[in-house]
Amino acid sequence: MTTTSPPDWRETTVRRVLRPLDRPARSGLGVITAYRDGTVTLRSNRREDGYTFSDTENGYQEIRPGDLVFHALDGFAGAVGVSDSHGNGSPVYHVCEPVAGDDPAYLARLLRLLGTSGFLTTQAPNVRERSVDFRNWGTFARIPLVLPPANEQRSIAAYLDRETARIDTLIEEQQRLIELQWERRAAVVDAALVPLSSWTCTALKHALDGIDQGVSPQAEAGLADEPGAWGVLKSGCVNRGMFRPNEHKRLPDGFPFDPAIAVKEGDVIVSRASGSPDLVGSAAIVEHLDYRLILSDKLFRLQPRRSTDSRFLAWSLNSGRYRVQVRRAISGADGLANNLPLSKLRGFEMHFPSLEEQRRIAAYLDDQTAKIDMLIVETERFIELARERRSALITAAVTGQIDVRQVA
Repeated sequence: MTTTSPPDWRETTVRRVLRPLDRPARSGLGVITAYRDGTVTLRSNRREDGYTFSDTENGYQEIRPGDLVFHALDGFAGAVGVSDSHGNGSPVYHVCEPVAGDDPAYLARLLRLLGTSGFLTTQAPNVRERSVDFRNWGTFARIPLVLPPANEQRSIAAYLDRETARIDTLIEEQQRLIELQWERRAAVVDAALVPLSSWTCTALKHALDGIDQGVSPQAEAGLADEPGAWGVLKSGCVNRGMFRPNEHKRLPDGFPFDPAIAVKEGDVIVSRASGSPDLVGSAAIVEHLDYRLILSDKLFRLQPRRSTDSRFLAWSLNSGRYRVQVRRAISGADGLANNLPLSKLRGFEMHFPSLEEQRRIAAYLDDQTAKIDMLIVETERFIELARERRSALITAAVTGQIDVRQVA
C-alpha cells in the first residue's frame, strides 16, 4: 500500500508494536477460529461445517478475549482480529498483545487491510497457491506499519465499529429483502404450475429426446473473454433458476472437446452436483451467451421433445414439486452426497398440459418473475455498493485519509 500519512503518524514494524503470547492450551476450552471476515470467536458460535479437527490439539495455545490473533496462512485474506472468546487456538496463529499503549482493535483492522489489499503478499518469502506463509514469527514481525498516536487509534477503531455496524445492518436488511423476493418468486412459480386434471403426468425422460453431460477438464481461473477463447461452465451457473454465464473457468488454448457439448442459447441446463445440497438440481434456461462455453461433468443439458416447450420445462424444474424429488434423490441410499444421479432425474414425475398451454404459462411466468428479478438485481447491486463503501471507509480511516475527529 502506498498512501501519504499525516505528519504525526510514525513508521514502525510489527516487532516493535506487538509481542507474541505463549500460553499453553487449557483443558475444557472450546476451539477458537480466526475467520476471513475478521471475526475471531469460538467455532461453536458459528456452527459452520468444513473444519479440520485435530485429535490431540498438539501445539494449541490459550486465547483470551482481547487478544489480537493473526492467522499465519490466511492473514493475507483477512483472517486477523481481536478475540471475543476464551478458548484454544491452532499453533498456526500468532496470538499477540500490544507492547505499549497501541490499540489492538485498530492494529487488527490495519493488518486486515494490509492483507486484503495484497500488501502482505509482497512481504512474504513463501507464497503458496491458496495462502501466504507467515508462520515464522520473524517474517511476521518484519511487516512495516504506519501508526497514528494511540489515542487516535482508539478513536479510529471506535468510529469504524460504529460506522461499519450501520452499514452491516443496512446490508442485512437488504439481504432479508432479497430472500423475501426469492420466496415470492417461488410462490408465483408454484401457483402457476399446480397441475390440472387435464395435464399429463409422466416421467421426465418421456418429455425428452436425450440428456447431455459435459467433461471435467483442467481449467484456468479467469473468464474466456478473448477472441477464440472457450470456457467450461461451473455447477453454480444455474443457481436459483437464473443462468449466470460468468460462472465458468477458462479452458487452456487449443483444448480439444466434442462440439456437441458447446452451450447454445435456449439450452435447459441442470446442476448435477454442487457444494451445497440446496443447489443440486438447480435448473435454468440459457437466456444469452457472452462467452463461448461448454458443459462440465457437473451439469446436464436436457433435450426437450417437440411436444415439450423448453421454457415451460425450465419453469417446471424450478417448482416446489420438483425440488422435493431432488431432495429425496440426493439423500437416497444409492445416491452420493450432493450428487443427483441421472437415473433419478430421468424418473422424476412431471406434469405437462398441452403445448399451447405450456407456452402460455411460460410467457406468464417470464413476465411475472421479470419484475421480481429486476428488484433482486437492483438490491444485489445496492449491497455491492454498500460493501464497496464499507471497504473504502475502512481504508480511508485506517490510513489517515480522513480525520475521524472531524466526522464523529
